[in-house]
Amino acid sequence: MNINFEYDDVKASNRLEIMAAEKLEKLLDKYDFIVRSDVFFKKENTSSPESGMVCNIRLSAPGPRLFAQSSSDSFEASIASSIEDLKRQLERRKAKMQSH
Repeated sequence: MNINFEYDDVKASNRLEIMAAEKLEKLLDKYDFIVRSDVFFKKENTSSPESGMVCNIRLSAPGPRLFAQSSSDSFEASIASSIEDLKRQLERRKAKMQSH
């Protein structure tokens, strides 16, 4: 699987890339139909201190693309939340693929 990282108003971080790649590899082990993923890190100005560090993840797989976005007080929490959202979407996609 090819993983692309993009940063918007954030300094590139190997630590974040490694963390996101490890979590995405776990998804790939379970769902082998994933072709590619794009991970976007972005800082937003928000009035709440519990948000502002945004992680968007887009997965290319058979059918429509899967997308999850999360905003937390840290990129680590945003990555974890986005991965959980994608996990639920992948479970539904796999069930739909098996029923056809």
